[in-house]
Amino acid sequence: MRQTLIIAGIVLLLAGLLWPWLSRLPLGGLPGDIQIQRPGFRFFAPLGSNLVISIVLSVVVSLIAWFWRR
Repeated sequence: MRQTLIIAGIVLLLAGLLWPWLSRLPLGGLPGDIQIQRPGFRFFAPLGSNLVISIVLSVVVSLIAWFWRR
């Protein structure tokens, strides 16, 4: 359990350090994202983007877990 928490902390630290570059990825505006723009009001719900990010993270974590068990 200790190793898992340490690795999770390192991954979060790396994601935080890489955030300026990760935020530039063109993941906004995917199908499924809701955008409402009116004068003085802007609403954005990244439903499609969150789905893509969740799938990619799931695949990466699954691969790491698979390599870890070998």
